[in-house]
Amino acid sequence: MSEPAENGQRRTHFGYEEVDWRDKARRVSGVFDSVADRYDLMNDLMSLGVHRLWKRFAVEQSGLRVGQRALDVAAGTGDLARAYAAQVGASGHVVMTDINPRMLERGRERLLDAGIGGNVSYVLANAERLPFADSTFDCVSIGFGLRNVTDKSAALASMHRLLKPGGRLLVLEFSQPTLPLVRSLYDLYSFSVLPRLGQLIVGDEASYRYLAESIRVHPDQEQMKAMMEEVGLERCRYYNLSGGIVALHVGYRL
Repeated sequence: MSEPAENGQRRTHFGYEEVDWRDKARRVSGVFDSVADRYDLMNDLMSLGVHRLWKRFAVEQSGLRVGQRALDVAAGTGDLARAYAAQVGASGHVVMTDINPRMLERGRERLLDAGIGGNVSYVLANAERLPFADSTFDCVSIGFGLRNVTDKSAALASMHRLLKPGGRLLVLEFSQPTLPLVRSLYDLYSFSVLPRLGQLIVGDEASYRYLAESIRVHPDQEQMKAMMEEVGLERCRYYNLSGGIVALHVGYRL
């Protein structure tokens, strides 16, 4: 989501701050350069390990079978890709992409340490301009990455283009809690506890304050569903997880 500035320059959100459209990717990259080495530890601490259940649910919705091809965009340290590699087997293939070299390298290290290598490849790529041929993948996913993308509609269109007919797109992302009490507690946690945890564990309070803010300016469940439909995805639906703190959106190329 963006808006033109008075001088004609396109603007977008970087958390609650408005920045030049062309500058967001650089600033997001700086955030993940800062947190990459302790990214997995922070995920466990921030969610009390529940992120593993969210990702497991997404993998269950992927529909992947032996011999198929999957793409995980903004793959980070590779949790989804690791699960996909087991699903598609040696005759299938999984591609991990990320715009941040350090995060992609951390993902590669983790998968190799787990003995996964022959059916996974790694590509440095912008989600808005994915460098693959049309109709290449049976499943494309992006987990906790879309809110950091500058042009979300372009990224959704790029991922839709890569799906084979019948293929599905999974968007796993923080969303808007559906219960008022959950929303109040979540706000308190996000803006009071999370930045302090980031300072304690990573030595970077600002990056985790940005991550909390980026969730609040991200499209809600219905808005995300509409955006997916606008780029041509069909049979779009979503599942609220943990009371809407996270949502999994699923859409198909028919």
